[in-house]
Amino acid sequence: MKIKVLVVDDTIFFRKIISEILATFPFVEVLGTANNGEIAMSRIRLLKPDLLTLDVEMPVMNGLQVLQEIRGQNLPVDCLMLSSKTVQGCEITMQALELGAFDFITKPDDLSPEVNLEILTRELRRKLKIYSERMGMLAARGKKPLGCPAPSPKPAGRPVITEIPVSAKRMEKSHAIAIGISTGGPYALSRVLPALPGDIGVPIFLVQHMPPMFTESLAHSLDSKCQLTVKEAVDGEVVRKNCVYVAPGGKQMMVASGVGHAKLIRVTDAPPENNCKPSVDYLFRSVAREYGSKATCVVMTGMGTDGKLGLTVTRASGAVNIAQDEETCVVYGMPRAAIEAGVINVIAPLEKIASAILKTV
Repeated sequence: MKIKVLVVDDTIFFRKIISEILATFPFVEVLGTANNGEIAMSRIRLLKPDLLTLDVEMPVMNGLQVLQEIRGQNLPVDCLMLSSKTVQGCEITMQALELGAFDFITKPDDLSPEVNLEILTRELRRKLKIYSERMGMLAARGKKPLGCPAPSPKPAGRPVITEIPVSAKRMEKSHAIAIGISTGGPYALSRVLPALPGDIGVPIFLVQHMPPMFTESLAHSLDSKCQLTVKEAVDGEVVRKNCVYVAPGGKQMMVASGVGHAKLIRVTDAPPENNCKPSVDYLFRSVAREYGSKATCVVMTGMGTDGKLGLTVTRASGAVNIAQDEETCVVYGMPRAAIEAGVINVIAPLEKIASAILKTV
């Protein structure tokens, strides 16, 4: 099954380059191009693409406005956003991801055109491969890809939250929550974190696979929606209750012991793990060390296996491990790896993740 793609960008240079790159992928069919949002909307109806590569910053209708129009008309097409590394570009991209854009890539800005082409080709191939797997998964269920999945009703008599039996009943409450997430993360987080009370009484540590600048925009966007305080983590700061600490893009984040009973955030330049920086495994290991059985660890939508080894450690220390279910994941990679490894206590759909967390604190 080939992915049918419409390339939308206001510059002829990027329309040409992206179209030429995509044409080299045997699993992609380029249907055409559009140089602004209005033209894109008319060609969506005519050509019926599966996916748009959609420039964030455009005249007439920017990428966010196009996505809003697509969602408003319930058109069956997904969007891969192409963002510049600017504050405005990051903010618009974050809004698009929260609306349900599939994912994003940044337009490379290296001094060498050859390096830029190599980076863009690699990122497009990686994202389109992930999208192709998602199409195959949905096709097997008889569904058409359309942004992030809405919560699906469960058959009568089937539990919405699956609790996996453990050897001993856990009686204590968690003193910390840690969350690991990737593709589809901003959408999922914008549903889960606002559902948590501002006086939850514990800190929350969050790794979202994202490059620098974008994690700061993510923190600002979530902070505006949540009763909790959401901020990008700073090295050396004292951990406070009722605060969500977002790992900075391009860095690793861990929790460490401070003076007395205080805990500290440590932001380091440690190497990538699972090709990820920040890495979920890196965070989860520190949570297991600092909180032991008094922790709740959550793995949600995302490609790959990051988090599986960390959850193995947290499970061994007695923590409660929660995974998002397959039906509500944009990409069922990270949760599946952890579930298949047998290190998950609770499996829940997106709309039940917050209540599953609250039961542990």
